Amino acid sequence: PTGVITLRQAMGAALLRNPELASFSYEVRVREAQALQAGLLPNPEVGIEVENFAGTGATRGLDSAENTVSLSQLIELGDKRTKRRALAELDRDLAGWDYEAKRVAVLTEVTRRYVNVITAQRRLELAREGMSLTDEVFKAVGKRVEAGAVPAVERLRAGVLVATSQIEFQRAQRDLDEAKIQLASTWAQSTSTFDSAGGELQATVDVPPLEKLGQRISQNPDLARWTVELDQSRAAVDLAKASAIPDVTASAGVRRYTNADDTAIVVGLSLPLPLFDRNQGGIAAARFSQAKAVQERRAAEIRVGTALKIAHRSASTAFAEASTLQEKVLPAAQEAYDAIDKAYQEGTVGLLEVLDARRTLLEARRQHIDATGNYHAAVAELEGLIGQPLNQVGAAAPIQENPQN
Repeated sequence: PTGVITLRQAMGAALLRNPELASFSYEVRVREAQALQAGLLPNPEVGIEVENFAGTGATRGLDSAENTVSLSQLIELGDKRTKRRALAELDRDLAGWDYEAKRVAVLTEVTRRYVNVITAQRRLELAREGMSLTDEVFKAVGKRVEAGAVPAVERLRAGVLVATSQIEFQRAQRDLDEAKIQLASTWAQSTSTFDSAGGELQATVDVPPLEKLGQRISQNPDLARWTVELDQSRAAVDLAKASAIPDVTASAGVRRYTNADDTAIVVGLSLPLPLFDRNQGGIAAARFSQAKAVQERRAAEIRVGTALKIAHRSASTAFAEASTLQEKVLPAAQEAYDAIDKAYQEGTVGLLEVLDARRTLLEARRQHIDATGNYHAAVAELEGLIGQPLNQVGAAAPIQENPQN
């Protein structure tokens, strides 16, 4: 992507070019090929035997040789092929869920990094405004020093303020460059080719109640996959039990008696005797794997539920903080700064009061930027956990796309 990009463009680029996601798509194809292989019949075998030759007496040479050509086929009992194919198909379905989980994780990460870019852009704008403001203060102080209204040390203080604001601007520029590189890395680029991220971050709508989000958590791929995972563990037990049933090998062929110039049919049947190996270990291992899957599902439910609570708390806290800053702190800080700046121009207050008011205003604006960024980052996390956009649940403000800004 180039120019001013949108969140949709960033997501599209990541879906097309993210190498981790691409590796999962190939894993799905691997499992599909394995499912195909699991359903194939065993190949028949052709056998050739030559008996009673190169011996002594009547078996000397090839005159008494018996030549047999036979065809044998392994006949699987216990419906092994069907169960093996079912297990492989469930493996394929699991790979599909793994791909979906990775896709959601990639989109969540893209959204989070996109939010970081917008946040860094706003911090850079704030730093630029602060630098411009300090230049104005420096010029105003210089005029007052030349007029003899304030001592010359005031100009030194203002000069320190200018240098500090320039350092803050450079730091903000570096943070923005790093955030852009981090976003570009999601579509496998080591440098960013876009100019900026379009959109505004606004924390205008609170998140839905935790109970309402908990009802949607079953759509999380990390949880939805466990239905298939448990089916797969049961299929593995069935296949292990079927493997205890011995298979039959049937053969049929033609035998040629050289000395008598006669031909006969040969039929054979072989069956292993399950005296020692009845796949006891395989069956036990499959059952233990099934029990393990049950516990892993419980662990996944706890892990996702805990993550949902933490993300919900983070989003709610960030929303409350952003609302308080927007409605109360920022207006009061701006009003206080305007009043003190006017008083300074009139000579009723000193430079320290102006600097303190400026610091308070910039810090409040910086806190508001951070709070809105944290809000949208937490919303992205919540959306990844419930597997759908949060505004479909009935709340949360989306990122306002505005490519022209």
